Amino acid sequence: NNYSEETIAEVLGIHKKIKALHAILSGDVSEQHFQNLNEDWEIEERVKEAFSRWGLDDIQLFRSINTLSGGEKTKVVLTKISLENPEVILLDEPSNHLDLEGREILYQFIRNSKSTILVASHDRAMLNQLDITLELSDKGIEVYGGNYDFYKEQNQLKIDALQVQLAEQEKSIKQSLKQVQQLTELRQRRETRGRRHTEKAGLPRIIAGALASKAQQTTSRMKTQQESKIDELNRKLSNTQQQIKKIIPLRMKLKAPPIHRGKILVEATDINVFYRGKGLWAEPLNLKIISGDRIHLIGANGTGKTSLIKLIRSELEMSKGRLDIAPFSSFYIDQEYSLLNHSNILIEQLQEFNDRALLDHELKTLLHRHQFPVEAWNKQCRMLSGGEKMKLLLCCMGLRNSSPDVLLLDEPTNNIDVYSQEILTRAIRDFHGTLVVVSHDSYFIDQIHLNKKIELK
Repeated sequence: NNYSEETIAEVLGIHKKIKALHAILSGDVSEQHFQNLNEDWEIEERVKEAFSRWGLDDIQLFRSINTLSGGEKTKVVLTKISLENPEVILLDEPSNHLDLEGREILYQFIRNSKSTILVASHDRAMLNQLDITLELSDKGIEVYGGNYDFYKEQNQLKIDALQVQLAEQEKSIKQSLKQVQQLTELRQRRETRGRRHTEKAGLPRIIAGALASKAQQTTSRMKTQQESKIDELNRKLSNTQQQIKKIIPLRMKLKAPPIHRGKILVEATDINVFYRGKGLWAEPLNLKIISGDRIHLIGANGTGKTSLIKLIRSELEMSKGRLDIAPFSSFYIDQEYSLLNHSNILIEQLQEFNDRALLDHELKTLLHRHQFPVEAWNKQCRMLSGGEKMKLLLCCMGLRNSSPDVLLLDEPTNNIDVYSQEILTRAIRDFHGTLVVVSHDSYFIDQIHLNKKIELK
């Protein structure tokens, strides 16, 4: 994002060297050219080799950086890092625009690099390539001596310990409540016995009253102590519950759809889409989507994965072939969360999906259950983070009368934090309907039990 009008050679910081080399080879032997080249006679070969390593073959050095895709721009910057070989490398979400092949090259680079590398990323597969994990929270920075899976294991140990602590606190509260009840009953029994004893002994009222008052004060003091203890235990219990809530991902259960397995939902025969007279796919597509399929739609960037989803959703017309689509309900989650009306506040957004005609107070309860605090309810959807938008979309889906027959996911983990990725991963893994997933997130793909691949070229 720091580059705008520069050429690729300028981004790499080699434009003066390349121009000097070409001038010298053309016969211009002025001293300035030799100074600019600085004896780096193999600069073009080194750049070509680095480009090849990052999958940037046949790219022109004096092409504008703005003509490249997001993934290509990332690869150019990574090429710059390879050429300079710095002691310290800082990477901020480096895999966001890379396809599966590009990500694997990046992971290999990280594994093999001798540099000190600090990565800020939500890419769990990449975080597994690293030796140390730093977690930033409102409490500061916590250091874990291992990769992301190690971090998860340590968090699970924390959860186990907190749940044991929670059970002990709940047990202590029950015991204290029982003691308060026993003290109340004891006071009542003593008062009854005291009245009887006073009547039998014929004690003067003032003496009997003083004795009764002293007994009441003793019992009341013991009860007050127990109630204070209960208040303190409740405070600790609430604190433990909050700690657990911060660590355990929210569980969002998606109901199974009513459609039976084995039904052909989509059948494509020799289809293609033409742009400016050229087919999107090298060969016409032939495919079937059957109810119960859990499909990973794969292919390099620019191979028409999103276009195929648009065809399935009847948002794009094909140029050639036959496409049969059976009646079925679907729900679409993309990285832009395009199903949300971004000018809506949260309650208005839920109302748009409210097939069950829930009342406002019921919708607010639903928002609270999905970890949206009261102060967020009047926010416009555009003000939400990626993770919050994802939770809101899943919440909207739950307001339908029935679950969708097909979930269409287009890079759903791209703009959400690790905590939100864990929520989404659990929800999709437990969904028993048909899935069509476009994703370059190998960690996510490995977790959601896909059973079929369709590769586009």
